[in-house]
Amino acid sequence: MKLRDFMLGVATGLAAAIVIKEASEKISPYVPANQVLNNVKAEFKKETPIDGSWIYMKTEDFDNGVMSIPVYRGGISRMVDGEIEYFEFAADARSGVIVDLVKS
Repeated sequence: MKLRDFMLGVATGLAAAIVIKEASEKISPYVPANQVLNNVKAEFKKETPIDGSWIYMKTEDFDNGVMSIPVYRGGISRMVDGEIEYFEFAADARSGVIVDLVKS
């Protein structure tokens, strides 16, 4: 096998990988909702055990005053000093980062 043939194969494979990655991001540019919920739960578990959690699987628009971004809405409940605390959150659907957290 000549080096030229090998390099042509590597370049073709790399180009195909880039095209497939771009196409998959256009089809589903969002982080899966379950992954977002698991990340939020992991952060809460660092402080206290979690009692319950939920997340809406469909995105909705969140306006922060500057721009509107797609978010997942969800909630966490936990027991602290014998009382249940409830938190609701909004997480960026593209990155999974929490953009709003409210204790209710």
